[in-house]
Amino acid sequence: MSSVGPSEQYNLRLEYWQRERALAERRFRMLGNLRLLTGIAAVAIAGAALGPGWISAWWLMAPVVVFAGLALVFDRVDRGRAGAARGVAYYEHALGRLTQHQWVGHGSQGERFRDPKHVYADDLDLFGRGSLFELLSTARTGAGESTLAGWLVALSRRDEVAARQEAVKELRTRAVLREELALMGEDIRAAVDAKVLAQWGERAPVKFFGGARVVALGLAGAAVATFGLFLAHVVTLVPFLFVVLAEIAYYMAVRDGVRHIVAGVGTPAHELQLLMLLLERLERESFESPRLKELKLALETEGKTASQQIRRLGRLIELLDSARNQFFGPVAAPVLWMPQFAMAVEGWRQHCGSRIGKWTAAIGEFEALCSLASFAFERADAVFPELVDEGPLFEATGMQHPLIARESAVANDVAIGGATRLWIVSGSNMSGKSTLMRAIGLNAVLAWAGAPVACARLRISPLHIGASMRANDSVIDNKSRFYAEIERLRDIVNLARAGLPTLFLLDELLSGTNSHDRRIGAESLVRGLVERGAIGLVTTHDLALARIVDTLEGAINVHFEDHLEGGEMRFDYRLREGVVTRSNALELMRAVGLDV
Repeated sequence: MSSVGPSEQYNLRLEYWQRERALAERRFRMLGNLRLLTGIAAVAIAGAALGPGWISAWWLMAPVVVFAGLALVFDRVDRGRAGAARGVAYYEHALGRLTQHQWVGHGSQGERFRDPKHVYADDLDLFGRGSLFELLSTARTGAGESTLAGWLVALSRRDEVAARQEAVKELRTRAVLREELALMGEDIRAAVDAKVLAQWGERAPVKFFGGARVVALGLAGAAVATFGLFLAHVVTLVPFLFVVLAEIAYYMAVRDGVRHIVAGVGTPAHELQLLMLLLERLERESFESPRLKELKLALETEGKTASQQIRRLGRLIELLDSARNQFFGPVAAPVLWMPQFAMAVEGWRQHCGSRIGKWTAAIGEFEALCSLASFAFERADAVFPELVDEGPLFEATGMQHPLIARESAVANDVAIGGATRLWIVSGSNMSGKSTLMRAIGLNAVLAWAGAPVACARLRISPLHIGASMRANDSVIDNKSRFYAEIERLRDIVNLARAGLPTLFLLDELLSGTNSHDRRIGAESLVRGLVERGAIGLVTTHDLALARIVDTLEGAINVHFEDHLEGGEMRFDYRLREGVVTRSNALELMRAVGLDV
């Protein structure tokens, strides 16, 4: 499998899951028919046995036993059918990512991570339909999605990103592992709340009086001993009754704590059992990269794996619940079964509870790394960037927009930093100015998340991105579009004022005001950013702003061109030096039927 490309490999796995689904469907229908026939047979036997008495009523046991056996098999086949359907969906979506725009609207879009006030997330399409998050994310747990989103919206340390790169390179070829984690995690998405689990593990301990567990064990032993002596006719029942009275007093003293433990453990225990499937799979895997080894080590507590610890909790809860059995209950009461195992569960929580958050965080990071690894596997042309300390710098060769299909994307070279601090990008409508800026921003986000980038080569320093490309007015907040834009510009300027290495991406700067104020404001703003050490791009239709290169050192003009062909505008999306010399606004207006 490692010798074939992503498309061939995904198609092979899709065909496998399609066959499994078809087989499961046939078995499902067959078992359904057998259950129906068994039910009909049960009715016929009942009629023959209970009516005229032709056969013994014991014959009814046969269809009952058969039906019970079929129910067990039916449940297993149904789970297999659901798993095969998930496998088909997983690879259909994976193949969609390899084909132009077929992935859009079919994955997790990360809407819950959207923040309109974030300094670049909305402008660069990080979340929402057709977003970078939807393209990347294969995570099935909330922790995995949160981890991936966190990497996209904040600049990480260079050593952390370098460690992620090594982990992604190792996971890139492990398609089967990524598949298994994704398919096992499907049930967990809706059933497990990592935050609530961590809170349960870290909440304040339930207090009992000193030596409560020892007293319970002693009373249980006394009850067994006195009752055994009574059965052996050594003593009367009186000693046993005295022990029972002592146990009642003991239970009254610990009742509230026991009830609190029993009431709160059910849901967390069930969710941990689901997580155990993922944990066991990861624990079986061997890794070479340092970060993956660290994550695997985080799944251990005092020499025992996380799955072993969770399995021990599961056994304790099974024993705790057995006290509710109507047959075992009379035996469980005099040996203080429920208090003893409730305190054992609480002991487990105090010992391992603080690790639950680390376990879920490790799973989340594994899933986030697998998301980046899938992107790396599917984009054979993508390369890992060279992370440099000197900056600010963004130097790319053959850069493409990562959300545009490779067959359609046009590559351009971009070099900002060092002697060149500012690009003034001019060009007509739809010529590619905004797409260029989003390509720069998204590749910078990918680089510092630890992913490969849609470039032939990229050297990049740590950069705090600030983008103003999609300012919108707000009736609720009583803000105009212009006011929303200058608020965003203030946030970008504050990055540079704080001395942070800043990459600014400004589209049609201050277009919401008159030309006089726009020219003065835009020139002053850009000059201030560059003088504070920031680098970036500004797109404009106002060619007066292009003249800033005459007075600002480190600023250059670049542009996109278009031409009219057969009555239609044609664009090649290729960057060129200098200022654009023509506009297509009138042609576009006439093309849609306006009289101009």
